[in-house]
Amino acid sequence: MKRGKKYVEAAKAVERTTLYDPADAIALVKKTAVAKFDETVEAHIRTGCDGRHADQQIRGAVVLPHGTGKTVRVLVFAKNAKADEAQAAGADFVGAEELVPKIQKEGWLDFDVVVATPDMMGVVGRLGRVLGPKGLMPNPKAGTVTMDVAKAISEIKAGKIEYRLDKTNIIHVPIGKASFSEEDLADNFQTLMDAIIKAKPSAVKGTYLKSVVITSTMGPGVKVNPMKFV
Repeated sequence: MKRGKKYVEAAKAVERTTLYDPADAIALVKKTAVAKFDETVEAHIRTGCDGRHADQQIRGAVVLPHGTGKTVRVLVFAKNAKADEAQAAGADFVGAEELVPKIQKEGWLDFDVVVATPDMMGVVGRLGRVLGPKGLMPNPKAGTVTMDVAKAISEIKAGKIEYRLDKTNIIHVPIGKASFSEEDLADNFQTLMDAIIKAKPSAVKGTYLKSVVITSTMGPGVKVNPMKFV
């Protein structure tokens, strides 16, 4: 893969074999984020889990203290009083059965998170093939299947992120923007890591955190010493 001049220059600042302290890693990621836009800073955590086993799955959500720097569009599936509550709480879109054909047939996906009241999951289930692969299906573990739609919306808007294992047992999550201060990024990163340490399945044997890398959208990856979180 051919890399641009800016990336090659930025990568020179990062020692490939070094495991950095979190604070040093964040400083480096900020320094190497040289794109013309405000890059997203992401954490990629390779775990020792085997996600093929139900007792080694990881899925949850955490509110980052300084948010993600991204405007999140929330779609809520709810009816009657709960629909009114969702509107009042600042949901971007609220609806019920009428949204199914719009999403299925018209390919409408102008939202980032889906929240549903439990009684609407039968309706939302029909969209499993569309929402599932995109990681948009509401889930009780992530707090997105709930009767308290107002709380769910306010937390998501405040910077709640969902984390889960992908097929290769890696967790990928945003922890802010390159324009954030080092302190705010460090706070967000520590909050995320605390949640992931807490979520360790008891069935996992051996090393839980195999590698932790933080990177900006266009920048090089910076390895963080996983022992700092154990």
